[in-house]
Parts: sequence; C-alpha cells; structure tokens
Amino acid sequence: MKTLLVTGGAGFIGGNFVHLILSNFDWRIINLDKLTYAGNLDTLAAVMDHPRHLFIQGDIGDPELITQLLRDHQIDAVVNFAAESHVDRSIEGPAAFIETNVLGTFNLLDCTRAYWSALDDADKAAFRFLHVSTDEVYGSLGDAGAFTETTPYAPNSPYSASKAASDHLVRAWHHTYGLPVLTTNCSNNYGPYQFPEKLIPLMIAKAGAGESLPIYGDGSNVRDWLYVEDHCRAIALVLEAGRPGEVYNVGGNSEKTNMEVVDTLCTLLDEALPHSPHRPHNRLKQFVTDRPGHDQRYAIDATKLKTELGWEPTETFESGLRRTLNWYLDNQAWSRRVTDGSYRGQRLGSNEATRPGAGGVA
Repeated sequence: MKTLLVTGGAGFIGGNFVHLILSNFDWRIINLDKLTYAGNLDTLAAVMDHPRHLFIQGDIGDPELITQLLRDHQIDAVVNFAAESHVDRSIEGPAAFIETNVLGTFNLLDCTRAYWSALDDADKAAFRFLHVSTDEVYGSLGDAGAFTETTPYAPNSPYSASKAASDHLVRAWHHTYGLPVLTTNCSNNYGPYQFPEKLIPLMIAKAGAGESLPIYGDGSNVRDWLYVEDHCRAIALVLEAGRPGEVYNVGGNSEKTNMEVVDTLCTLLDEALPHSPHRPHNRLKQFVTDRPGHDQRYAIDATKLKTELGWEPTETFESGLRRTLNWYLDNQAWSRRVTDGSYRGQRLGSNEATRPGAGGVA
C-alpha cells in the first residue's frame, strides 16, 4: 500500500484531495497541517477515524517533525499543499507567505531529499515529491493567449512571488540533487470547504445574508475557474503517471469575468432560494476600489496534461457552481464555524482602513 505525506491536508484543496484519495484509492495518508485560520478539522470530520488516515498537527518548517514522519511512516510520496494562499492577505502581511511558502517548502524539500537519498534503488525510483502551485506565478495575460508550462514567471503579488520562489526551489532540488519532483500549476479553484474570504463562498455568504456583494474595480478581471474535485483528480493522475522533473498546468476551460461569476451565482441563488427576501440577489452588487496590483486575466492551457495523461475537467463552470452552491447551502454550520475566528467577511489587502462588513473578493 502506498503511503502519502499530504501537507496542508486540512485546507481547501488539500482537504478535498484527502477525501478523493480515501474514497477512490487504496492509499494511506499521513495528513500534516498547521491548522492556521484556513486549516479546519471540520473539513476532515468524515475521515478523521478512517483506518487509512492519520492527522498530525504540525508545521512543514519543523525539520525534526518532517524527518520523523518520513522515516516512521516509510513515506512513498509527498504531496505539498501547505501554503499561505490569499493574495489580499499577502498584501497586508507578506512575512507569513515568505515563512511558509518559501522557507517551509525549502525545509520540506531538504528533509525529503535526505530521506530519499537513504532509500534503496527501487524505492528511490518510485518515490515522488509533488508540489501544488498556481497560475499566478506567470503574472497577468492580455486579452488573448493562455499560460503554458514554458511561460516565463512574472509574479505580481507577494503571494505569487512566494509561490514562484517555491516552484524554483522544487525545480532546483530535482536538477541539483535528482529528487523526483512534479509540479502542478492550477487555475482558480472553487468548490466545497473553501475558506469564505475567496470570491465564490464570500458571495454566497453575503448574498444569503442580504449584504452587499463587493466587486473589485469594474468586475472585468478574468479567471479560469476549475472545480476542486477535477483539480484533485489531476493531481492524483500526475502523481501516478507524471514524468519526474516535469510541470503540468491544470485548468478548467472556464474563463469568466468576476462580474459573470457573481451574476451566474445570483441567478442560481434566486432559483435555490425562491422565498428569500433578498431576491433578486443581483441587486446586491456593489463596486469597490480595486485591489492594488490586481492582475487582469489568467488562463491555463492544459493541453500537456490532456495529451500526455488523458485528463480533462468533468464539470462545466455552471454545473460545478451549482454543486458548490448546494454544498454551502447544505453546510451552513461549517461556514459559521470557520468564520468564528478573526475573519468575518471584512475586506483585506486594501490601502484603505478595513472595517467589518466592507467585504472583498479574491
């Protein structure tokens, strides 16, 4: 049985990956998460007692812990989701992003290299280190074209710069030390268990409460939207069949402006909540001052992943968004619990003074 060390496995994408693996693969998971604000044990409630899942609270920056986990559990692969991930938060406090995304990834790589170097030849050849990254490392696109695996890096925010640095470290550990690494760069994820500072869950929460729906700038910023379960299937496929040292871009083939996202969501909310006093929810939209340095457009070309490994998304944006909305409506207690802490829907990453209820979008 293959044993994975999954870091950041109580977060949004990592938590969904844990659920997918335990439901569809005969693999064991050692799940390491620091449980910062976006890491939530409620996300793992259904699998906490699963016989192939062990949760450990800890930091990827702790060399003694990482070394112990790798050795004691005879890890066959590391899947690194652990990251500070919100652009707005990186504008307000970049230090945490450097600490986790750069220094933490370095520590994880170096501990893994030492462990991998001591394996026998067969186990060394089978071992994998998969690093989960973002399309934001490529910067901002014009009106046409899409990011490929060979697009030069041009990060524009503290968050994307920290992820770009971690990507380069992963590449260097392969080319310098021979560590069999894989990197995936994904477009904007959405789906169940996403922390409600991000666009889609934030809009669902605010619309349901009859609060204004804050849209940065004129709402024309474009993102390629990827349903999280499709992303997790891609990661599992790359882990199984990807070529060491390679990068694979994962996209949803669903480019939408922020305005289109909010409009579609409002229409679905009107259908799902026919008796809501806030219908039509579209009237709650409100334009707010744009995020500093806001990238205009991202789009992913996932041709390599499709042609080499046969992956493509199963959800359209509309079907994935409907599934997402239904999940949040059915799991309002989860949303309430994860927002019992410091984040209550206020705007982050603005040069303006923040105030509760001012809102903000990803």
